[in-house]
Amino acid sequence: MTTQPEQPLVDVQSLSVHFGSVAEPVRAVDGVDFQIFSGEIVALVGESGSGKSISALALAKLVPEPAGRIVGGSVRFQSLEKQKGAGSACFQGLEVLKLKSSELRKLRGARIAYIFQEPATSLNPVFTIGWQIGEAIRLHRKGVHVKQEVEKLLTSVGLPDPARAAQAYPHELSGGMQQRAMIAMALACNPDLLVADEPTTALDVTVQKQILDLLVELRKTRGLSILLITHNLGIVANVADRVYVMNNGKIVESGDTRTVLLTPQHDYTKKLLKAVPRLHKTA
Repeated sequence: MTTQPEQPLVDVQSLSVHFGSVAEPVRAVDGVDFQIFSGEIVALVGESGSGKSISALALAKLVPEPAGRIVGGSVRFQSLEKQKGAGSACFQGLEVLKLKSSELRKLRGARIAYIFQEPATSLNPVFTIGWQIGEAIRLHRKGVHVKQEVEKLLTSVGLPDPARAAQAYPHELSGGMQQRAMIAMALACNPDLLVADEPTTALDVTVQKQILDLLVELRKTRGLSILLITHNLGIVANVADRVYVMNNGKIVESGDTRTVLLTPQHDYTKKLLKAVPRLHKTA
């Protein structure tokens, strides 16, 4: 990974998300801080219910309402742009939690994109793959030839015969091909940050590796920042630059991946590592 810039691409401070009643809330996310720098892969790990996915949804103010509500904190999204008359790039901040609905629509997809688990349930069964990918292009990239761009995107994620894949309905593709189509859809508007929420769930081991290799390659070729949501520390060890460990709505440990996995400090991290299946030699 390249040297980190002075300011992160995404800076989350004291983020809190509650569910249920105001009097007795469920603190799904409780004062969380984390950063994602340009061009790196950051993993947010923890068991189911730890608050990982809700934290990720809050980055684009996608927490489901009225069941859930963001009650505090800051999600600052930095945009690396050229200043007028300046020779070097500068960061211009954007406070996501203060954006209006119309501004959020411009942010979602175009700046932050999501890949959700279970692509079969995320894709709309009544529209072709090409139509669904093209929808984002039509909304955010005026003047682009949609059909050509869709096929280009499908080619970039390794789908054979992209023209045929674009005309297919989700049920006509395998699980791995559906997930590649989801990645193509996420890339349609050239986002700065890609949030991959358990992107290899329900895929066999071989396809899992192919999807993870694809994400790593896209980071290299597109300069993407990736937030990887997972409970699988084996995945984290292979692809992530840094890791945040989450438990009961809080970040309990963080650091570069090698340090956290080899010398964990928090008891919860140690328990997660002990839960990883290992092959042992028999006597």
